[in-house]
Amino acid sequence: MAIGFIGLGAMGAPLATRLLEAGHPLVIHTRRREAAAPFEALGATWAATPRALAAEARTVFTMLPGPAEVEEVVFGAGGLSEGFAPGSTLIDMTTSAPSAVRSIGASLATAGVDLLDAPVSGGPKGARTRRLAIWVSGPDDAFAASRPLLDILGDQVMHLGALGAATTAKLVHNCANYGIQMVLAEVFSIGVKAGVDPATLFAAIRQGSLGRQNVVDRLADQFLPGAFDVPSFALDLAFKDVSLAADLARENGVPARFTQMTLADMTEARNRGWGQRDSRVAMLVQEQRAGVDIRVARAVLDGILSNDK
Repeated sequence: MAIGFIGLGAMGAPLATRLLEAGHPLVIHTRRREAAAPFEALGATWAATPRALAAEARTVFTMLPGPAEVEEVVFGAGGLSEGFAPGSTLIDMTTSAPSAVRSIGASLATAGVDLLDAPVSGGPKGARTRRLAIWVSGPDDAFAASRPLLDILGDQVMHLGALGAATTAKLVHNCANYGIQMVLAEVFSIGVKAGVDPATLFAAIRQGSLGRQNVVDRLADQFLPGAFDVPSFALDLAFKDVSLAADLARENGVPARFTQMTLADMTEARNRGWGQRDSRVAMLVQEQRAGVDIRVARAVLDGILSNDK
């Protein structure tokens, strides 16, 4: 049977094209009828409604703006739920909400339809080039059956467990991404206002430890295994550096909210007597504030890192 695809925007369009180029019959639906023309030229078939699309395809991809749009496409008048046959699979690649994913999955399951929660990371360029992470959660058998299609779309496909886990990972990833951007905006404003040319500052930071190392991989050094007692760089020294950066911001009249928040948590960590432990021990302040244990065994971390392609 044909594969269904709904949502032919900046992300959906290159993914649908990749499926067509791989030789899969594709039936498509989009709000704007004219947006379907390029895909019809490649051999796709237009469906007037999501219901009609689901009647022709046992596997349907959706790539939509958010959970409200997914709810409408699935359960609205003429929606997918009206056309799905038992045994069908919906692969929703929308960045959604975990609660919405679980609710939709539970409703579809009563009709014998599987939902795979499959948000992606890599942007439109990654969608075009297949340098795309696809995080998937949902039933194991549905994931195994859909894996060949997912491998056409992305080079990093991972099953994360029960429904909602993939969307949780995507939201955490994006929040970290944009949060880091805001921190960089703040520290660059400090450096430039203090008199350093922005291009020169950029070149210098790229040569430092932050620029040379994968920021996420560094979590495996101290934070995730909880290895803080043989310091790579002591908290007391890091506190001194951030204090001086905060002084620099103040001297130059630069608002530095993230710097002050960092300094506050580092101060709390030092007040707990952790000054001679590794500087990343300050990350435990947030972990304990949230009441969660984030430890990962070293062997597990080594296995994850060794899987890089």
